[in-house]
Amino acid sequence: MIKITLKDGSIKEFENEISVLDIAKSISEGLARVATAAIVNNEVVDLRHIVKEDSELSILTFDNEEGKKAFRHTASHILAQAVKRLFPEAKLAIGPAIENGFYYDFDIEGGFSNSDLEKIEAEMKKIVKEDLKIESFILPREEAIKFMQEKDEPYKIELIEDLDKDEVISFYKQGDFVDLCAGPHLLSTKTVKAFKLTKLAGAYWRGNEKNKMLTRIYGTAFTKKSDLDTYLEAVEEAKKRDHNKLGRELKLFTTSECIGQGLPLLMPKGARVVQTLQRFVEDEEENRGYQLTKTPLMAKSDLYRISGHWDHYKDGMFILGDEEQSDEVFALRPMTCPFQFMVYKADKKSYRDLPIRYGETSTLFRNESSGEMHGLIRVRQFTISEGHLVCTPEQLEEEFKGVVDLIDYMMNTLGIAEDISYRFSLWDENNKEKYIDRPEEWYATQDKMREILEHLGIEYTEAIGEAAFYGPKLDLQFKNVHGKEDTIITVQIDFSLAERFGMTYTDKNGEEKYPYVIHRTSIGCYERTLAMLIEKYAGAFPTWLAPVQVKLLPISEKYHDYADEVYKELRAHNIKVEADYRAEKIGYKIREARNERVPYILVVGEKEAENKEVAVRSRKNGDEGSIALNEFIERIAKEIANREREV
Repeated sequence: MIKITLKDGSIKEFENEISVLDIAKSISEGLARVATAAIVNNEVVDLRHIVKEDSELSILTFDNEEGKKAFRHTASHILAQAVKRLFPEAKLAIGPAIENGFYYDFDIEGGFSNSDLEKIEAEMKKIVKEDLKIESFILPREEAIKFMQEKDEPYKIELIEDLDKDEVISFYKQGDFVDLCAGPHLLSTKTVKAFKLTKLAGAYWRGNEKNKMLTRIYGTAFTKKSDLDTYLEAVEEAKKRDHNKLGRELKLFTTSECIGQGLPLLMPKGARVVQTLQRFVEDEEENRGYQLTKTPLMAKSDLYRISGHWDHYKDGMFILGDEEQSDEVFALRPMTCPFQFMVYKADKKSYRDLPIRYGETSTLFRNESSGEMHGLIRVRQFTISEGHLVCTPEQLEEEFKGVVDLIDYMMNTLGIAEDISYRFSLWDENNKEKYIDRPEEWYATQDKMREILEHLGIEYTEAIGEAAFYGPKLDLQFKNVHGKEDTIITVQIDFSLAERFGMTYTDKNGEEKYPYVIHRTSIGCYERTLAMLIEKYAGAFPTWLAPVQVKLLPISEKYHDYADEVYKELRAHNIKVEADYRAEKIGYKIREARNERVPYILVVGEKEAENKEVAVRSRKNGDEGSIALNEFIERIAKEIANREREV
């Protein structure tokens, strides 16, 4: 008898080996109809998988993440089959399921057009209606290579050749279409009925810009058309909030080809938002005992050799000069830590001087690959709220907690705390090139950081291989409107660089000791934070952050003088105001101000001029009627001072 332990702990027994599908049927015919894959002894498998021994089994449906992947992976094969039918000359690359959908990469002369997508989608519908049975089979490595050679699929051959020599290669077949694939897949094409091809993009083979550029077709798939429609509506809403589109429309930033990729230009309104954020951060850090530094934008390679950046990060730096032709080679700084370390070393320190908290608004430079550039999210020059805390081992936990408290305050004030998740990034002991090779200190520091996180009660995931080269870190993760996750803030515990730089302090016993260093940002990269806020608020920033807090609209030229008085009074109270004196109809000017997402619109005419009032229109309440000017100023000044958010 074979004993199958199900997810709920119940046990089913079978006399002979049995397929996962038949086990599902034995539980419920309804379950079998909606099942997409299964997990057998922690391995994701097809429904066609045969269970031959006592096992733990979990049946997967589209409601499970792995179940979705099997469903959408099948959709990617249907896409590839449709392309091969319509464009036999296209070469197949890879086609995985991804979050919210799938894609497939093709090598085809001239790429595809949007009209091609319509044809491909129509062909996919035919394949679904044909109800093609999906079957798997395996081949030895050499036979698999020969099989793909006969099909003239060079990318598949390369993938097979990269596998171990003893590897048995699996394929999936549906009708006349065969693809190299590890699976799992559905049993038939007929299940994938609600799908949509969403966009075209370029993608380097294997993500390497030195390789050929392929054409990637993205799509998504659901079990029900209603779910597909809901998702597509959400995507359209996300496009409206996309900072790369909305930020340009609202004249917050722009780019120029002659300046370069990854080098955005903040326009006056965008610069004003960043200025507000920067003043907020610097004032709050000063209140919390941070000392301000201002350090150079570049340094000789000597500095980066000491820190280890030259060995571990050189490819990501902009180098000025030629090492072979000059004794002095400079590089633009990718981070500020080595510079602030030199500030620390300017005089001797005692344990009484610690902790020391350095803060700096730092402009940094990183040589990101062209394929990684995106709006304000990933750029080559950016400004960051960077800081380094130097402390004794006894002070480490309290200082780490202080950093997290500062970050929490910043995120709550910005209104994005609820959108943040935490990741504990660990070293990879097998990656000797990326990380400083001091295993005992890595383990000790990671254990200490894990203990601190437990004391803080932070829920987090762990990620091996995501640590900085000199220490573990806590990453704050944020998803943009398209669902892509980015790291916006990091807090790192550094156990090694103080020793490299000869940073010491004298302890109570008069002995020289190396301190711990906490690397951190309090609000992250200002450009990325601006992008995040554009998407969070769809451009309608809270009043305290808005680049224009009040739009002043006189009804006609007769009331320009009173409008001037109101303008000066608002400016005198540090309220960001713009006046619109154009000879346009008031309705037109109001609509335009609304489109600019201005928090308050003040209209002034005869009644307002006579009574020292303003007619208020707010984003929150709409038309509020006329109120005394001093009353409005008191109200908005309080809103700004308290950094209130609209509820």
